Amino acid sequence: MDNKVYIFDTTLRDGEQVPGCQLNTIEKIEVAKALEALGVDIIEAGFPISSPGDYNSVVEITKAIKLPIICALTRAVQKDIDVAAEALKYAKRGRIHTGIGTSDFHIFSKLHSNPDEIIERAIAAVKYAKKYVEDVEFYAEDAGRTQNEYLARVVEAVIGAGATVVNIPDTTGYAIPEEFGAKIKYLMEHVKNIDKAIIATHCHNDLGMATANTIAGLMNGARQAEVTINGIGERAGNTSLEEVAMILQCRKDIPLRTDIQSKKIYATSKLVSTLMRMPVQPNKAIVGRNAFAHSSGIHQDGVLKSRENYEIIDPVDVGISQSSIVLTARSGRAALNHRFEVLGIKISKEELDIAYDKFLTIADKKKDVNDEDLLVLLDLEKLSKHKIKLVHLHVLSGTTPLPTAMIQLDVNGEILSGTASGNGPINASFTAVQNILKKKVKLEEFLIQAITRGSDDLGKVHVQIESNGISYYGFSANTDIITASVEAFLDAIEKANGFNFKKADDAENNGTVKKQSLVDIA
Repeated sequence: MDNKVYIFDTTLRDGEQVPGCQLNTIEKIEVAKALEALGVDIIEAGFPISSPGDYNSVVEITKAIKLPIICALTRAVQKDIDVAAEALKYAKRGRIHTGIGTSDFHIFSKLHSNPDEIIERAIAAVKYAKKYVEDVEFYAEDAGRTQNEYLARVVEAVIGAGATVVNIPDTTGYAIPEEFGAKIKYLMEHVKNIDKAIIATHCHNDLGMATANTIAGLMNGARQAEVTINGIGERAGNTSLEEVAMILQCRKDIPLRTDIQSKKIYATSKLVSTLMRMPVQPNKAIVGRNAFAHSSGIHQDGVLKSRENYEIIDPVDVGISQSSIVLTARSGRAALNHRFEVLGIKISKEELDIAYDKFLTIADKKKDVNDEDLLVLLDLEKLSKHKIKLVHLHVLSGTTPLPTAMIQLDVNGEILSGTASGNGPINASFTAVQNILKKKVKLEEFLIQAITRGSDDLGKVHVQIESNGISYYGFSANTDIITASVEAFLDAIEKANGFNFKKADDAENNGTVKKQSLVDIA
């Protein structure tokens, strides 16, 4: 048996059935061209009789696409088949995909028919479609819940009528891999003319089994996989193209292959996601943004030593430039040092230890730490060497009559505290600092800058003060903007020429200052 697996992409038909994900004709042509470049064998372009828009899209796709077979869906109804054939008139290679339900649920509840009549209708539909095209695919809807003996009768009958492909859909996503694989195996062993057609799988993901069922079907004799980009589709979706393609590429022990150009997978995924306005879940296999991202320190260290330690697929193989080492509170020194190296920054082991402590402080406050945060972190490391450090800050603001700041500073190892009020939390905090330090300065400039987007990101504060006719600049960053402001103010004051700290136990202006021991603070 040939080991080539034909990839039948139904993103533009079954995938487009997702509410809110409909595409116009121009967008469908763009997706179809991307699928052609990806190496898809068959593109199911639509259901022509369903609407004038769908009909027109199938017509235009047949004009735009040269290599893949273009397929149009129908019911086992002559009018459906007539319209599909008309829509395919420009196709270089056209296929009509017709079919009918075969499970007891569909035969008795949906179609109000009987098993023998269903076989007759199936045969008639295939023969009618063969008048228009040589390539006819038949689907046995809800085959996943159809008794194997009856399904084998249906399959044998439609192959005898001229079907070139027979689709075995797990329409409701009910099957599990063992039974779905056994179903395909049963057909391969009990349908006398099975060698005259290709058996296809079309699995839905209602129980999260779509890809597993598809692989089970292929391993038991099916040679066409019906899939969608990103696994989109009715209800919980369809089998994911990228998962099937990469399983067969990655698992060398499965003797099957596709013609998918895997390096185009990620770009095609992004295109479909954008046009259909349907974001890909972050943990989606192969194409999710976390598929090649590592945040655990143990995993990061292992990947940095050898990618194969934690990655079975090279991200380059699916069109992603490299793995992502995401810095979070779970990251280790190896990942932090790697990121500094990527930024072109060389630091010693001692400096890395200091930077890592600062990094953990930031990482505990943020979901992840980015490159801009790391550059800020290096500046914060310099601030940690100052003689004046902020120990504690508490601000009362908002609906209070007058914003009040309570501050504790470590000045040359001595803990001092002060309280002051002002016309805002920043003004109150700056006044309290000046009261503690007995240092009066003029604030010339105050600038707050968001480093990146997001409510949990670092705020960067720059201040400019004037002392004795000379300007000094201060900087800090923190997820708490008032804390960052005070630290930036302290940075500028420490840089001021002629700074002489004068101990004070007395109250001054509208604030109070008092000494405290480290024991008192604890």
